[in-house]
Amino acid sequence: MPVPQRPQHSRPSPPRRRPPRGTRPVRPRRQDERPRWGMRVATGLSVLVLGAGGIGHAVVSGLEDGIGRVDPFKDMKNRPQGGHGTNLLLVGTDGRDTITEEERKKYRLGGAPCHCTDTIMLVHLSADRRRASVVSLPRDSYAEMPAHTDRTTGERHESHPVKLNAAYAEGGPALTVRTVENMTKVKVDHYLEIDFTSFMKTVDAVGGVEICTAGPMKDAYTGLDLPAGVHELNGGQALQYVRSRHVDVAADLGRMERQQKFMAALIKQATSSGVLLNPMRFKDVSATVLGSVRADKDFGTEQMLALGRAMKDFGPASSEFASVPVDDPSFPVEGIGSTVRWDAEKSKKLFRALREDEPLAPARPKPKAGAGKRPPAALVDVAPEDIRVQVYNGTPKDGLGRSVDEALRATGFTTTEAPLNGEARDRERTLVEYDPRWDRSAKSLATALPGSELKPVKDQGPQMKVTVGADFTQVRPVRAESRRTTGDLAPVRGDEVVCP
Repeated sequence: MPVPQRPQHSRPSPPRRRPPRGTRPVRPRRQDERPRWGMRVATGLSVLVLGAGGIGHAVVSGLEDGIGRVDPFKDMKNRPQGGHGTNLLLVGTDGRDTITEEERKKYRLGGAPCHCTDTIMLVHLSADRRRASVVSLPRDSYAEMPAHTDRTTGERHESHPVKLNAAYAEGGPALTVRTVENMTKVKVDHYLEIDFTSFMKTVDAVGGVEICTAGPMKDAYTGLDLPAGVHELNGGQALQYVRSRHVDVAADLGRMERQQKFMAALIKQATSSGVLLNPMRFKDVSATVLGSVRADKDFGTEQMLALGRAMKDFGPASSEFASVPVDDPSFPVEGIGSTVRWDAEKSKKLFRALREDEPLAPARPKPKAGAGKRPPAALVDVAPEDIRVQVYNGTPKDGLGRSVDEALRATGFTTTEAPLNGEARDRERTLVEYDPRWDRSAKSLATALPGSELKPVKDQGPQMKVTVGADFTQVRPVRAESRRTTGDLAPVRGDEVVCP
């Protein structure tokens, strides 16, 4: 993602002078790149707050007064040992006290809030401040609540099973931190909390956020109704997008994936719109959203500035996102209902990587020498890994079928790796033949073959048939809108989930 350039001055530049012998010319000092991390509801706040490291002490000092303070670490004992780097627990609650009646109706926010956590995420900032790893914790995760005193009734409770988001309702930030630490064995260094109101204000303050959808999205519960394509969402629409659980059968797991995509898009908007480069605009935007934010008392001006300075070279490709691996997305618990049970071994491996300050996403392969810049991947409905393809060469050009087979495989499609010659070798236009029952897969494949012709063939089966024509020029990279695989969200970098 390119960093917005500083505005050029209109006055003429003075004539260039040769520096004295034995000295080096002093280069103009560049504005620091703003750190680009955060998550869902807390994302906007996180980006703005940590961006203050490059704005200056005077601006940040006035903003700190608007943050509500909590003590989530009070009287905590037997905590996990701290590792390398810094861990922040970012919590989004369903608070909506200051939302207008008109907004409640328009964005379907009726009913009393449960005063529980709508979103829970762990953010790990590496010790060298070159990487941020964000892990989504399903709000319906099966959890063992530590023994505690109910903050509302004063009643003493022994350890008992609950859904993770119930920790906040029973014991607020402190019990939420204790529960997350018990489950992950990751020590939480700082706590940030934001509600629906501040989330909406954040999105509106940065000018809206761009979201891309490969297919239509509709949720009668939240009112979300998006056709396929590119959309500019305002604060209320963005809230519908990140809250929707009934877009597909994946429910909360699918919602978490959309939240991560939204986070990446919000970071892109916040860092490219000039908010973080203009001290006065930064202060105005931050003052707008900080009114309903809460944080631990030790996360103050000096911490914001220190993180901002340390992360001056932080870029979008340095952010990575993952979800806790899931063993059973509908694990029944008596008296609680359906919960999300984590995969014990895989989740241990994930949180061990956070404690040991290791990256989650696989290393990106280095481009071959002389290779040009890879074009952005087009968004498709079906993952190329789920589409099987047989390639035929419909031209007299020897080796073309094999080249197309290899190119399709390189972008993720499952090919036979045994291209064949077509019955006719005078095909002008590339043809994709498919069974109508797999029409979504066919459209995804055709996106990777620009200009190709689609032809339904009854009872062909799930395998696609591609006959390469003389018009073939390239295989376009594609990626699926959803990256879910057997309940897991594979780790991915922030620059890989924004609009192409």
